[in-house]
Amino acid sequence: MKQYPEIPGSTHAPLGVPCIAFEKYDGSNLRWEWSRKRGWHKFGTRTQLFDRTDPLYGQAIPIFLGTMGDEIARRSNDIERGVQRVICFTEFFGPGSFAGKHVQDEPKELRLIDMNLYKRGLMDPRLFARSFGDLPWCARVVYQGNLNRPLIEDVRKGVYPVWEGVVAKGDGFMVKIKTLAYLARLKEVFGGRAEDFGKYWE
Repeated sequence: MKQYPEIPGSTHAPLGVPCIAFEKYDGSNLRWEWSRKRGWHKFGTRTQLFDRTDPLYGQAIPIFLGTMGDEIARRSNDIERGVQRVICFTEFFGPGSFAGKHVQDEPKELRLIDMNLYKRGLMDPRLFARSFGDLPWCARVVYQGNLNRPLIEDVRKGVYPVWEGVVAKGDGFMVKIKTLAYLARLKEVFGGRAEDFGKYWE
């Protein structure tokens, strides 16, 4: 089951090229596999599979199937008639989620962040936004235009209404840009140096 790639920070941004920046949600990356024969049959975190018995991630299965599963399958077939397999990627979080930690009994939600169509790889971000962006559980587009220093600085300073930051995607790349407020919160909660925070830093 295909894993979602690690997203590099803005120091790797190819400046001056078109991008779409989606809100980055502070949660856990979950993946879901659909096949024409079996429907939605395989569920995983970034690194391992889970089922309904999992005390934390098992909560996500009825949320996914009850809100977006059927619509994703239908729209994927509209994109590629007769599509045989789809893997979609979501972010799983609740009001108290922070840096991959969750409050067990708190209500959770999911946001669709990306799609992988069989033998085609991750969906072009423009096609993804056109195909799913109108849905309330899809990652919100906060910017469309060139990836440049003003965008990076505006995200950092909180000009855009996001908490953790954004993921800017374009032709063959994606980079994350974190807000200074989120990075400060990491230091406040966990202490230590920037390199100690791994993927939660930028």
